[in-house]
Amino acid sequence: MDWYIGVLKKYAVFSGRARRKEYWFFVLFNVIISLVLALIDVATDTFDSEAGIGLLGTIYGLAVMIPSIAVLVRRLHDTNRSAWWILIAFVPLIGVIVLIVFMFLEGNPDDNDYGENPKFA
Repeated sequence: MDWYIGVLKKYAVFSGRARRKEYWFFVLFNVIISLVLALIDVATDTFDSEAGIGLLGTIYGLAVMIPSIAVLVRRLHDTNRSAWWILIAFVPLIGVIVLIVFMFLEGNPDDNDYGENPKFA
């Protein structure tokens, strides 16, 4: 839970680096919270089956949009890639796969253009 809260505390910090652990724990907690909110939306009948999302899910998604982008940028920085690599996600199918592979890669063990190694900071 500390990794999730840590990302939210750095709400709009797009500089620096983020470890794989920080990124993937944030993603894990986002998925769990989204599933719980979807169940609540279904139970309270605020879920729109055509749109595939409910009222609470929409509010939560909007609330974590900027922190999600910020931690993605910091994770790309950890692999010594520019934030512009996010745009590869717009390439159908292959772009998202490439971005996910980048998220699984180990970061640079040394200091890089974006700061010192977060494992040792």
